[in-house]
Amino acid sequence: MLIAITRLKEKSGKDNEMCRKYGHECRTVSPMKAELYPENIRNFVAKANSGAFDCIFFTSALPAQSITPLLDDTGRKARLVAIGPQTAKTVKSFGVECETLTSFYSNDFTSYLGDWIKGKNIGIPRADVPNPSLMEGIKNAGGVVFETPIYALIPSKEPLDLSGCDVILFTSANSFTYSVWDRTKPIIAAAIGEVTAKRMRDDGITPSVVGDGSLEGTLKALNGVYGN
Repeated sequence: MLIAITRLKEKSGKDNEMCRKYGHECRTVSPMKAELYPENIRNFVAKANSGAFDCIFFTSALPAQSITPLLDDTGRKARLVAIGPQTAKTVKSFGVECETLTSFYSNDFTSYLGDWIKGKNIGIPRADVPNPSLMEGIKNAGGVVFETPIYALIPSKEPLDLSGCDVILFTSANSFTYSVWDRTKPIIAAAIGEVTAKRMRDDGITPSVVGDGSLEGTLKALNGVYGN
């Protein structure tokens, strides 16, 4: 099947390779674009390189790509944690080791760190999109969080090119909300995970496939439902 994957162009990474592994082809469709905040990036990196953070949490590949190459030896001494394998690959591509969450949900970050988080300074460079549950979780676990928005997500407001596509795969709740598409045409709607699926259901779209928060997990679920 041909799968339309809603991503920032900067995040498409290994999508084609992964889809071929499961017998599919894909097309990146971008319902939004990223606008970097250079000053915020510089400020975050300055703090990291001064040793201000005990841990840096990368919640997606774009922050990892923007921050990692600017870290010096001091900044790299922080405990670096990536939300998933693709984000981890981005960090490691700059010759820096990092850990990877055992799930694909940012709210599992505090349980992953366990008691270690108490009294630790956690730096999070991320999209300019609030994540209050993650912030509360870190604070409730005894951590001190420094969240820095380093880019904005700007809706493109342009219809997605779904010509010839059998599946539209929404990779985040916002990518669903920002997508402009003809909902009356038959197409398999897939959610990368439960958070995205909930946003879809709340807006009247029931996903036929729900993944585990990863592209690979969603492709496995797709093949499980449609027998590819």
